[in-house]
Amino acid sequence: MMQKTPKRNKQSLTSGEPTLLPPDKKRRGAPADFVALLPPEVSVQIFSSLDLRSLCSAAMTCRRWRLAIDSNDWLWKNHCLTVRAVCQREIDGDRGSGYSWKITLLRNYWKSKVKQEWLSGKYSNIHSQNNLPEKSMYPMDVDTWGEILEAELER
Repeated sequence: MMQKTPKRNKQSLTSGEPTLLPPDKKRRGAPADFVALLPPEVSVQIFSSLDLRSLCSAAMTCRRWRLAIDSNDWLWKNHCLTVRAVCQREIDGDRGSGYSWKITLLRNYWKSKVKQEWLSGKYSNIHSQNNLPEKSMYPMDVDTWGEILEAELER
């Protein structure tokens, strides 16, 4: 009868030697999850230094990071206040209605990008709707379009 040899897993992360550990066992030298190891306040401090794109990417890294990021509304506040520079009325309205910083940011981020481009005059010399870039429109209320038109009239 032939003797079975143990199945080898991927190379060890530290020594380069093959390992015989089952795949569900943690290997020495494997990167540790700092969110699991550090106090929550320290993890929040680390996440707070990320720009918006990086924060969103970090939230998609794993379930633990998503929960840490999504459960701390403070992480979204500074990004939301940056958007408020362009969409003050909208941000203040959402916050007054009880929306979290994250939801307020989600509701207003793209609107602020489009509104800023319109207010800066990027589309002032467009003579036809066919000349508008694809991402130049976003559903906006009457007051927002009023702000944009006032800015156009002042140019």
